[in-house]
Amino acid sequence: MAAKIYTDKDADLSVLEGKKLAVIGFGSQGHAHALNLKDSGCEVIIGLYANSKSREVAENLGFQVMDTADAVKAADVIFIGVPDTVIPAVYEADVAPNLSEGKCLLFSHGFAVHFETITVPDNIDVIMVAPKGPGHTVRSQFVDGKGVPALIAVKNDASGSAKDIALAWAKGVGGTRAGVFETNFREETVTDLFGEQCVLCGGASALVKAGFETLTEAGYQPEMAYFECLHELKLIVDLMIESGIAGMRFSISETAEYGDVTVGPKIIDASVKERMKEQLKAIEAGEFAKEWTDEYNGGNENFNAIRKSEAQHPIEEVGKKLRSMMSWLDAKDVAEGQSQASYISGSK
Repeated sequence: MAAKIYTDKDADLSVLEGKKLAVIGFGSQGHAHALNLKDSGCEVIIGLYANSKSREVAENLGFQVMDTADAVKAADVIFIGVPDTVIPAVYEADVAPNLSEGKCLLFSHGFAVHFETITVPDNIDVIMVAPKGPGHTVRSQFVDGKGVPALIAVKNDASGSAKDIALAWAKGVGGTRAGVFETNFREETVTDLFGEQCVLCGGASALVKAGFETLTEAGYQPEMAYFECLHELKLIVDLMIESGIAGMRFSISETAEYGDVTVGPKIIDASVKERMKEQLKAIEAGEFAKEWTDEYNGGNENFNAIRKSEAQHPIEEVGKKLRSMMSWLDAKDVAEGQSQASYISGSK
């Protein structure tokens, strides 16, 4: 059975009338949710830690900025917009002590709730609104009168109106303009982690590096390997996003298409799918969540070592040189030691 798609007519913004909405964190998703809700006529406050550099940014955009604990006390709906690994400390120190019956906690990813790195009380609503796009796209599409598709989920429905609040929030950020799908915290979290690890980030980057290494080790110029294994990937991905895999195959040469359908399954074969299944089971069992939480709490020693090693891969030096020759690219290079969160969102 096809999933129900909720649109503007299914959501009522008046559900949020008279409610104060707190956005905790002002990073990629946080700033987009806050600005879109504000433009939708909602009362939005921002909760940040005392020395956050985002305070001035939020104030200059017309928001009332409060310490996190005070924002939680003041708000009816509280959106936790900080990274997964930061949520437990923020929740324990500033959120949990200031929750009371009738409030609603909102997340844009289910990691902390599903894997129980925090414990939410039963007497409040716990919901999710997860736009399927980065914050800058959520914002730019809204400004253009459009929207980014979103997911909603309900973990606790203490008030009996949790789903209505989720739909109203989704409408406020523009999601119902494009379409909203209902899921649950487990499904969103597991599929998100699986996609990141096995296909979108881990799978794609490993495939690119393996191709680059195969060509350079065979004596081909690294610049040629970069062009064929990384640079042109965007063209193929864009075609798939715009018109699906079949549409991509329609747009490329017959030579490329024949190589795709005959060679691709030899490289990404049944053994790869079996390892994907193993990783899915590890994600479902909470093994990855525990490993990542322990790594973060232990100071990220192993993670930082891997980051440093990966940044020194020959493909990075070749890519930096070639990207500098491409005037149409908004090329960026991440400074060593710069956090992922600050690079993506400027949230530090």
